[in-house]
Amino acid sequence: MATALWPLRTALYNKLTGSAPLMSLITGVFDEVPDGQPYPYVTINSITETADDAHDHQGLWCTVQINVWTRAPGFKQAAEIFAAVDAVLDRQPLAVAGYTDVSIRCDHHMELRDPDPDIRHINAQYRVWLTRQT
Repeated sequence: MATALWPLRTALYNKLTGSAPLMSLITGVFDEVPDGQPYPYVTINSITETADDAHDHQGLWCTVQINVWTRAPGFKQAAEIFAAVDAVLDRQPLAVAGYTDVSIRCDHHMELRDPDPDIRHINAQYRVWLTRQT
């Protein structure tokens, strides 16, 4: 099975950071959050891959965890940022190097309270289907 882990992470990062409306709401998009990074921000967390081959091609379906982090009271700011993330990703074109027929959709998302009572975040899971270029 070929892996799309890094090409997919790179494509997601480029798509999110290329959105002016999203970037106007946050301080950045991160794989690893730098120490002292101010809120709010978005993280691209774990990606899982499952083979989804057909007779004539290699395919994958992946799940991707995207998190919105904020220190604003309540969930209003987190929800607004998530809406901007979702507008960029859900059912939108995504160019992943080495893959064709890429589709992405939001599977589910949930609001979470962090152990730190001042931090709110939204955890979203996206499903991505890819066909490996031949």
